[in-house]
Amino acid sequence: MRRSPEPEQRQRDPERSKQQLLDAAVVEFGAHGFSGARVSEIAARAGVNKQLISYYFGGKEGLYRAVADRWRAGEPELAADAESLGEVVGAYAGAAIAQPDLLRLLVREAVERDTSNLDREGQRARFRAMVEDFKRRQDDGELAPDLDPRHTALALFGLAAAPVVFPQIAMALGLDVDGEEFAAEYADQTAKLVSHLKKKS
Repeated sequence: MRRSPEPEQRQRDPERSKQQLLDAAVVEFGAHGFSGARVSEIAARAGVNKQLISYYFGGKEGLYRAVADRWRAGEPELAADAESLGEVVGAYAGAAIAQPDLLRLLVREAVERDTSNLDREGQRARFRAMVEDFKRRQDDGELAPDLDPRHTALALFGLAAAPVVFPQIAMALGLDVDGEEFAAEYADQTAKLVSHLKKKS
C-alpha cells in the first residue's frame, strides 16, 4: 500500500518532484543497474523523501519503467528535424553524448541481461518501426540494396553509442569526448559516414 507523503512533501510541486526523481533514477540505474540501485540513493540525489517513489511510481520497478516511458515519449522529437538517415543517426549520437547516464542504463541491461523490468513488447514494437523506416529509406535509395536493414540498424545504434560506451578508445584516438565541441563534431561525422551507405547511382 502506498504511503501518503508528509505535509511538507505535499506542498512541493509534484511534477517537479517527479522530474527530480526521474533524473536521479537515470543516474543511479545507469551506475548500478536495476538490482543494484537503491531507492534511498535516488531520493537523496533528488533531494526528496524516498516515500515519494512509492507514492508517485508505486516503487522501484515503477520508477524504472517511468524512466523508459519518459525517454520513449521524447524520442519522436529527437530527430524531428532530421531528413536523411545520416541526420537521424547524428541526432541519436548527439543525444547519447548529452545523456550518457541513460545510455549507461541500456548498457547495464545488456550486461546483466535483466529484462524482467522492461516493457519488452513495447521495445520490440519500437525497433520493428525502426526497421520499417530503414526499409522505406532503402527503397528510396538511402541504403544500398545489399544491406540488411536489421543489421544496419544495430550497427548504427552502436555507432551512435560508441563515444559513451568506449570513451577510452575515443581518447586513445585523440578525441576529447568531454570537449564542448565534441558532440556536434561527432554528430556531423556520423551523418557523413552514414551518407556513404547510399545506393550507388
